[in-house]
Amino acid sequence: MLEARPMTPAGRRIVAAAEELFYHRGITAVGVDLIAEYSGVTKRTLYNRFGSKDRLVAVYLAERDQRWRALVLAAVDACDSPVEAVTAPFAALRTWSETNTRGCAFINALAEIPDPAHPAYPVAAAQKRWLRDLFEELATAAHRPDPATLAARLLVLHEGALATQPLLPDTLSASTDLARALVRAD
Repeated sequence: MLEARPMTPAGRRIVAAAEELFYHRGITAVGVDLIAEYSGVTKRTLYNRFGSKDRLVAVYLAERDQRWRALVLAAVDACDSPVEAVTAPFAALRTWSETNTRGCAFINALAEIPDPAHPAYPVAAAQKRWLRDLFEELATAAHRPDPATLAARLLVLHEGALATQPLLPDTLSASTDLARALVRAD
C-alpha cells in the first residue's frame, strides 16, 4: 500500500486540486500542468512531492478511501442493532452521494486504469474488498445465514446503486430496501 508521508500545505493543495479534477473530468483527461495550475504550485513541486501523476492518483484515491471508511464506520456505530448495522453502508452512501454526484471514484478509476501494476489500482481494488469484507463481518455479527454470500449480494447492490444513481431516480432507495430484505431473510 502507500507509505504515509506527512502532507505539507502544498501537498494538501495538490491533492485537493487533483481530487476535484480527477473526479469531475477523469483521471486520464487531466494532466499535471492543470493540477499544478489549480493548486498554485509548480510542476516541479508536484513531482518533488508525489514523484509522478500515477502516484498522485493513488494518493487521491487513498485519501478519499479514508474519508469513505470513516463515514461508513460512523454509520455502523450509529446503528441500534447488529441487523440494522449490516445495511449501514447504504445509509452512508446516501450521505456521501449528496456531494459526490459522478458515481464512484473507485469504479471510475478501475475503468480508466485497468492495469494492476498501476499504483492506484490496488488502492481502488482494496476499497471494494474492504466493503465486501465489512458486509461479511457485519452479517456474521448479526448471525445471518451464509454471511459470505450475503456480503457478495450486498456489495453488488451497493455498487449497482452507485453506478445507476446519476442516471435513474433514486435507485439507492430501491437498493437499500432490497438489501434490508436480504438481510432479514432466513
